[in-house]
Amino acid sequence: MTEILSYTASRQLSQMFLAIAFFHGSEYFLAVVIHGRSNVTLKSLLISKHYIVAMIFSLLEYIIEIVLVPELKEHWVISDLGLALVLIGEIIRKIGILTAGKAFTHLIKIYHEEQHQLITHGIYSYIRHPGYCGFLIWSVGTQIMLCNPISTIAFAAVVWRFFAKRIPYEEYFLRQFFGTRYEEYARRVGSGVPFVK
Repeated sequence: MTEILSYTASRQLSQMFLAIAFFHGSEYFLAVVIHGRSNVTLKSLLISKHYIVAMIFSLLEYIIEIVLVPELKEHWVISDLGLALVLIGEIIRKIGILTAGKAFTHLIKIYHEEQHQLITHGIYSYIRHPGYCGFLIWSVGTQIMLCNPISTIAFAAVVWRFFAKRIPYEEYFLRQFFGTRYEEYARRVGSGVPFVK
């Protein structure tokens, strides 16, 4: 049990909890700054039951592995790569949010609103969905940072599957709102999520 109190666990778990706190806190803060407090709910924290279950599973995997095979957690090159991915994912997502401004929302818009503009400049000229791309990188990065092999694969599969369904659904409405402008944009710029057109 001393492994739970080791330097390795202290460092990796504190990085994980800081990454989670920063991600969710900054999502909520940016939503309030961009959309105004009266237009933002706790849903902007992006914490769902499925997300909590995934994080608990991740933590359980970490604890079991550090007790039974502590050497698995000592791969600092891998852990530091995960930390770098967490930072990269965070940056991509937040640049996407800031670039889109009021056009960025946490919920898919099914009705066209005046402030909902088609954003194709900045990071959107390279990645069609930087928010999704950034979250995918961030979430998988958290598990690589913890040297959690099972959760790394599970997070990659589950998050990818979620976005593989969400992107076509969202883009159905974007095509309704922006017509051929969106069609041309979608042909020119990749989604940012591997194997999702």
